[in-house]
Amino acid sequence: MTTTTSSAIASVLADLAGLELITEPNQVAKLSQDYYHFSPVLVPQLQDKVGDVVVRPANEAEVLQVAKACVRHRVPLTVRGAGTGNYGQCIPLEGGVILDLTRMTAVKWMKPGMLRVEAGAKLAAIDKQTREIGWEIRMAPSTYRTATVGGFIGGGSGGIGSVTYGQLRDRGNLIAVRVVTMEDEPRAIELRGDEVYQVAHAYGTNGIITELEIPLAPAYPWAEVIVTFDEFMQAARFGQALSDADGMIKKLVCVCADPVPGYFSALKSYIPSGKSCALLIVSETCLEPLSEFVSEFGGEMTYQKNAEDAGKGIALGEYSWNHTTLHARSVDPSITYLQTLFPDDKNLTLLEEMYHHYGDEVMPHLEFLRVGGTARPASLQLVRYTTEERLNEIIAHHEAKGAFIFNPHTYLIEDGGMKMVDVAQLQFKEKVDPYGLLNPGKMRAWLERSI
Repeated sequence: MTTTTSSAIASVLADLAGLELITEPNQVAKLSQDYYHFSPVLVPQLQDKVGDVVVRPANEAEVLQVAKACVRHRVPLTVRGAGTGNYGQCIPLEGGVILDLTRMTAVKWMKPGMLRVEAGAKLAAIDKQTREIGWEIRMAPSTYRTATVGGFIGGGSGGIGSVTYGQLRDRGNLIAVRVVTMEDEPRAIELRGDEVYQVAHAYGTNGIITELEIPLAPAYPWAEVIVTFDEFMQAARFGQALSDADGMIKKLVCVCADPVPGYFSALKSYIPSGKSCALLIVSETCLEPLSEFVSEFGGEMTYQKNAEDAGKGIALGEYSWNHTTLHARSVDPSITYLQTLFPDDKNLTLLEEMYHHYGDEVMPHLEFLRVGGTARPASLQLVRYTTEERLNEIIAHHEAKGAFIFNPHTYLIEDGGMKMVDVAQLQFKEKVDPYGLLNPGKMRAWLERSI
């Protein structure tokens, strides 16, 4: 394990004179955080972890300079975007340098269907430019206004748009990444095709992403709609059918069981108490057939905002994905969450079973997304937390029944996601970060490689 000494930090600072450096303790502490406090399991593990200094490079040449200094003095380096992750992806477990890439925001080029951009660009700012030529990014987290594209690729998995375009790891959703290494002589290398998955969703443990090439989607006139239902399973089946409807152009199908909508204070006038709801983003061209869908499933459309008003006032996307958890926790901080992928079953049998089994202890919140070519519900259930033991029981029960849990209560890459070692990511790290200085402690494969 690397131990960061004050003399090593002083040496790094000397090597980086002239760059934007932040050493004021409160600022450094703030820039050492993300939203891991959504997890009561992670709080005691991460709450005292802070970096020693924050560096904000303006370009790739400065990133190379930082990498060289850290390698030379064996100082850990943790890459950071906007810090909107939820499970400690960018928390520096061993101190050292925080590399804040938010100054690197240039769009290098854009053309119909494709974009080349620096890693620190905010997703909303990217869309503002690409919409001028009729295109937009394919998917984004609910933190769209503040999240950076590099942080999303490094720590995210999908989001608003995934109901149409699947997940980031699906072929075609990431074209190329440019990465700075942490070798004795750091270099910038380009990864294309399947090679990009060596660093995508690796939490910055095996390379510093400086630029990305990503595909774009046609920018439709997006309307926002709230539909309410008397029963949750009514809402869930509506969500499944709408997600399966190939002719309906959609960006978000989010379904929340009562009492979840009660945490959405700004939406209370549109969602009566006791109702479950669907929060939708669909093309305006689909509003007429949508109304028929709503009638077919016994719902009621209580809110509609057309594209010309999008971006003004309430944004429904900010009540979906993990913003749902954020709103719930602002009312009841004891609430936490799970991330569950239910089986590919149009009858939603296991979802219904779990809904009735747990009642209000595990409150369903569904996000429909495409997995392997078919629409399925992923659930970011809200959980009334009591003990870690009980949380683990809930996880084990879901898995035993055939649901897949992406555990948000661990900061280890493998344990939170696919539950297996990614050999390609490990081999790439051994090559480009031989001293294990990049975001140490997050890759179980690296920690266990000599065992």
